[in-house]
Amino acid sequence: MRVRPLAKRFAKFMDRPPTIRGAASVIVLATTIVVIGAGVLIRFVDHQEYSNVWVGMWWAVQTVTTVGYGDVTPQRISGRIVGAAVMLEGVAFIAILTAVITSTFVTRAAHDIDVTHAQEELSDREMFERRFDELERKLDLLAARHGSP
Repeated sequence: MRVRPLAKRFAKFMDRPPTIRGAASVIVLATTIVVIGAGVLIRFVDHQEYSNVWVGMWWAVQTVTTVGYGDVTPQRISGRIVGAAVMLEGVAFIAILTAVITSTFVTRAAHDIDVTHAQEELSDREMFERRFDELERKLDLLAARHGSP
């Protein structure tokens, strides 16, 4: 069975560890697809309110960004269902974007704490080594005074 090239690329993409840039790309792509799809779909399901696809796109952009100017609103139930889906995508977009930003800050803070602890551990180890070296030197002096080899 032959695997399609797109499926191979997707599988390779999914095997890589997630990155902030990759997550942001997926979020932006998904939101763009939802906006375009909703803009086109709303034109067909509520064509009396949305005279062309561009009016539908405008509505989708203001809905997904949760601005909602109210200059165009779906009148039919099918249009409102599309609107609900776009609103949920907008809320998810904001939540995921916030999570990505927060995780970036948390990761940086954790890294800084790890570096600080590593430096403190190194300085503690150096302090113990110096003290042991000093004790060894004193023991050697005592041994030399008492004639021990």
